[in-house]
Amino acid sequence: MAKKLSASSQPARPKSMKSEDIVNRQWTEKERRTLRRVAGRQAAGDDSRINFEDIPRLTGEQLANMIRLREARPNKVAVSVRLDARVLSWLRSKGDGHLTRINDILANLMEAEEGARGKGGLAADERR
Repeated sequence: MAKKLSASSQPARPKSMKSEDIVNRQWTEKERRTLRRVAGRQAAGDDSRINFEDIPRLTGEQLANMIRLREARPNKVAVSVRLDARVLSWLRSKGDGHLTRINDILANLMEAEEGARGKGGLAADERR
């Protein structure tokens, strides 16, 4: 004979809350102290109490496939550029966003060059 399920073993239904419910919530003094302490650590950039041990290490493949995210730059200018068919094919093979990828590749090259010669400085061939 199968066991009967008790009412307490049934999953709880999600509780519906509105933003007003959260804003109007009455916090206990202990909760307020805890929130202030955590907010202070966050504002100071103190992550020393975070336990990272349960986060698995990235594999070599994951690291190789990482790309650097850039902040949104609203000052982009529309241009027309002619590319080799094999270059465009390679860029498209990486997935959506091949035009953004072109910009990122060029921006990385520009930043590497600026870093190599010192920001604001001119390269030897530009001083002539």
